[in-house]
Amino acid sequence: MSDSTDLIRLLADEEKPREKALNQGIGALTDAELLAILLRVGIKGKSVLTVAREILRIHDNDLAKLARQTPRALAKMVPGIGPTKAITLIAALELGLRARGAMARSLEQKSLSGSEAIYHYMRARLELLAHEEFWVIILNNKLVPVACERVNQGGIATTMVDLRILFKKVIDHQASTIAVCHNHPSGRLTPSIQDDELTKRISEGAKTLDIRLLDHLIIAPTGFYSYHDQGRL
Repeated sequence: MSDSTDLIRLLADEEKPREKALNQGIGALTDAELLAILLRVGIKGKSVLTVAREILRIHDNDLAKLARQTPRALAKMVPGIGPTKAITLIAALELGLRARGAMARSLEQKSLSGSEAIYHYMRARLELLAHEEFWVIILNNKLVPVACERVNQGGIATTMVDLRILFKKVIDHQASTIAVCHNHPSGRLTPSIQDDELTKRISEGAKTLDIRLLDHLIIAPTGFYSYHDQGRL
């Protein structure tokens, strides 16, 4: 028996995802409606909206979790959608991430004078990673980025940072100001003891080299933590 509660053909025109997007703008659509447009059709016994909602439910209605999936894993989680639809969904999410990255790059000639600016500059690189990475942003005297380099990457919960590598990158660019960032895949924004110790070591090393440490941000899908804003630099 088919699920007739939300079959697309039974919906009023203003409630159909494509018609709604045309009449109200793509931003008016729910996450499920956006996924339904990408899926195009449902599977036997389930409408496309039902399938879209099931995909979201499996991922706790969290698009960040969905974006981390591989097409193969997604196809196994939702029987019936197949690898083609799974690839379409993951490709669309990846395209969104790349678009955000392009917007971040458009900020490269703008001053990163505060934690919000640094966060928006780095979030596309870090917020949805399933492992930790540590990056350094090298800034000129006007706080405009001249380089942004990954220093190291680690596992799910930690990454080791070699300060010799970090400061070599900084010195190679003859930088006078830097900001550093790393991510917490767990979503936890509270710094760990290791984060605090690393920040202290970087700060002390920067002072020795007469380099200004502008901030250290921890970035997660839930937001960010700024050592500077918390008065800890």
